[in-house]
Formats: sequence, structure tokens, C-alpha cells
Amino acid sequence: METSKVLELAQPLPLDGGQSLEGVRIAYETHGTLNEARDNAILICHALTGDQHVMSDHPKTGKPGWWVRMVGPGKPIDTDRFFIVCANVIGSCMGSTGPASPGPDGKPYGMRFPVITIRDMVRGHIALLDALGIDQLHAVVGGSMGGMQALSLAANFPERVRAALVIASTARHSAQNIAFHEVGRQAIMADPDWREGAYYEAKENGGKGPEKGLSVARMAAHITYLSEAGLTEKFGRRLQDRSEKTFGFDADFQVESYLRYQGLSFTDRFDANSYLYITRAMDYFDLAEEHGGMLANAFARSKARFCLVSFDTDWLYPTSESRNVVHALNAAGLPVSFVELSAPFGHDSFLLDVPALDRVVEGFLNQ
Repeated sequence: METSKVLELAQPLPLDGGQSLEGVRIAYETHGTLNEARDNAILICHALTGDQHVMSDHPKTGKPGWWVRMVGPGKPIDTDRFFIVCANVIGSCMGSTGPASPGPDGKPYGMRFPVITIRDMVRGHIALLDALGIDQLHAVVGGSMGGMQALSLAANFPERVRAALVIASTARHSAQNIAFHEVGRQAIMADPDWREGAYYEAKENGGKGPEKGLSVARMAAHITYLSEAGLTEKFGRRLQDRSEKTFGFDADFQVESYLRYQGLSFTDRFDANSYLYITRAMDYFDLAEEHGGMLANAFARSKARFCLVSFDTDWLYPTSESRNVVHALNAAGLPVSFVELSAPFGHDSFLLDVPALDRVVEGFLNQ
């Protein structure tokens, strides 16, 4: 059952690239009740391939919400106490305006869609909060790209948030992060069915989009979400449904079969052009650069309290990235707590069963 609502912005959304986007739609979900003082709202920001279905079933896959273990009645982000807002970012493909949306001529934007940034996504969130009558958030919460949005919101709209919880994230994308994203983008753009981004009409007529390229992009990215130890424990060098190697290029190893499944299943729920635009937004993210080159300057106007969480097996956004943000917050004189948690799952630890994370989230939000 589709539970999302859609906000249509009356005014064009200004973008960092100098353009403005007209007719913006923002798909979102809310859970819980906004209290009379309107001061119990928590904005949850999703990661790269996430969406607004934080605790409701995904309408395409039927799978439970991506953070259902964390959000709900009596859970660490308690919907009995807080009013939860989660919105699909602009540029994405689950109801908010993105490359697959119709442009002014009624045809899908495709590569005519303007390049967006993390701050542009946050501007969309602020417009949504305005429409919901929420002047100030109790907290903004996000993991991975969601953490970038949380940092951007706290830095660029400091009057709108009292607390920020940033999990497994960073204040800027490293060269290695950009490199992995570029591999994915090139895989998509090298697929002949990408058609310079204009594949939507072909798909509507029974043709294909760049599923092969998008699948490879997902496979490469998925490796970065896991840890070497986790992969070894789960798959080792075990063969898939056979007792001997084939001396060919089938998926001999279990880990190959797993990655192929992850890649193929991803193409059923995500738009390739959205993947291009959102990874570009992440690569452009550099919060210090936005504020004169010093990260501490980004938080100069903030009065929020912060909590940062990293995981010891996360090599995509390692603990050093979180420490960098903590040092900047210390320099800005802001209250900040930080913890590195031990978990075997790599970057994806923030989505998986890590009871220590539950305690940190609940403790911080209930202060």
C-alpha cells in the first residue's frame, strides 16, 4: 500500500548550480503525532538509494521499511513520542522530482535535469517543514548520505534544528569515494541502452534502459558498503551450487552470485539517471568549502547539540571522517558526543542489527 504524500512547491526551488527548479514535488511520509507546541518533530534523511519508506513497506519490492528496526512505537526513534518526517530527496525516483519526472515540455527531464547538491536536497526538506508548520526540529537524523544532509541542515539552516545525529557519514567526499562513484557512473553511461539519458520512451515501449550498467554500478558500490571480514565470513571462497570451478566466467563463487543478485534486483526499483545525479551531489559535497574552507565556520551560527557515530569496520566513511567533524564542532564551541561502535557489517552497520547503536540513538534523542 502506498502511504506517501506529495507536496507540490508553489515557488521554484533555488539550486547551488545557479538555476532554479520549477514545479518541484516532494514525496514524504509522516509517522506519529505533531504535538501542540510543534516541537517534537524529527526529520530522518535517507541514504543514496533510500527513500521515504522509513517504516512502511516499499511499494515496489514489498519489503519492510529501510529502518523499521529503529523507528516505530517504543523503538529508539519512538513514534509514540516524536513526529517523524522522512522525505524522498529531489533528484531521486520515488515520487520527488528527479530526472525521470516530466519537464516543462511534458517529456522526462533525463539529462536536462539540473545538477543538484546535498544543500539543494536540504532546501527541499526546509520547504517541506515550512509546509508542515514546523519551525524547528527536535532533531535531524541521518546515516551515510542522510548524515551529509543532517550536517548541511544544521550548518546552513541553524535556526531550524536543536540537535543533529550523524551516523557513518562525512563532511566531504574523499577522492576514493569519488572514484568509486565514477566507476558506477561510467558503467551506466557506457551501456548502449542509456541513450544519453533518454531511455524512458524506449522502456515505455517495451525496450530497455541501462539495466546492465546500473547493475554493475550497484555491484561496485555494494562492495564498499560491506567489510572484508564480513564478506569473508559470509562467503569465503565457497563455490555456488557446484563442487568444482567451471574454468569459465559464470558465477562460480558465492560472492559473485550474491553481487549479481544485488545488482539485478536494484534495477527493479531505482532509476539509472537518478543514480548519476545523486552520486554527483555526494561527490560535490564539501561542507568546509561552502564556508570559506574551514569546517568550523560551517557551524558558527549553530546552537544545536550533535552526536556522531562511526563503525570500526566502515572503510567508506571511516572513523577519521567523523573525528574531523567532531574537531570542527569542538572548535565552534558546540556540545558534541562521539562514539565509534564495533560491528562486523562495514558501512551498512547503521542499517543492521547493532544494539549499541539503538542505545546511542535513543539516549541522544531523549535528552
